[in-house]
Amino acid sequence: MLTAVLILGLFLLAFVALGVYVGVKAVGAAKRGVDRTITQARRTVEETTLRAKSYGQAGVCGELAQLRLSLRTSMRATQDALRHGVAEDASLAESLGLFERLSVHGRQLDEELKKLEHDPDRATVASLLPGLKQRTERITQSADALRWAARDRARRFTDDDLDALNAQIDLEAGALRHWTTQQDEPAPGESRPGQEATSGPERGREQESGPAADRTTPAITAPDPLRRTAYPWQKTARPETTN
Repeated sequence: MLTAVLILGLFLLAFVALGVYVGVKAVGAAKRGVDRTITQARRTVEETTLRAKSYGQAGVCGELAQLRLSLRTSMRATQDALRHGVAEDASLAESLGLFERLSVHGRQLDEELKKLEHDPDRATVASLLPGLKQRTERITQSADALRWAARDRARRFTDDDLDALNAQIDLEAGALRHWTTQQDEPAPGESRPGQEATSGPERGREQESGPAADRTTPAITAPDPLRRTAYPWQKTARPETTN
């Protein structure tokens, strides 16, 4: 009896622990989903604001906003391309690692540009713009190179797979049309068009049965010399009448 109670208690504890574990996992997943949604919403709002500043403001503020927008757009596009590609091509893991190192410099530059947007000393900020543009171009060019290399690699694999598939389909189509090759090849004992049908002894017999054989072989019944050949255009002879 005591053993049954202990087993029942262990089962209850296991169910409670499992429920707590599942609850914690569900809460964590929900929290991560909410954080992801908030991050995406904040990012969308910030990019919309940067786009408005880059087109609506002139001078230093507009140029800084344009630099930030181009930097964030290039980095996000490369990140999405590499993360989606590494799931299908494991060799992109090294490229993803290089991009993570590049992202550190990208985030530092974005933070620096963000601080300079609120700096009141516009003259100093304007003097820093050439160097900031050069840094932005270097980072975006590296990110673009990784992204396009990953896309070219995926396209190359797709083309190779399509070429192999087309070759297999051509072979299968030829196998399905096997009767066309059988019609082109003559059957045993059958001659091709334009080729003599008989040869050997049969040809000799045909030559013997030709016009020369007709001239040498006498007829069984001699033709009647009095019999004339009637032609359709001749008139029928009238019977003679006797007086």
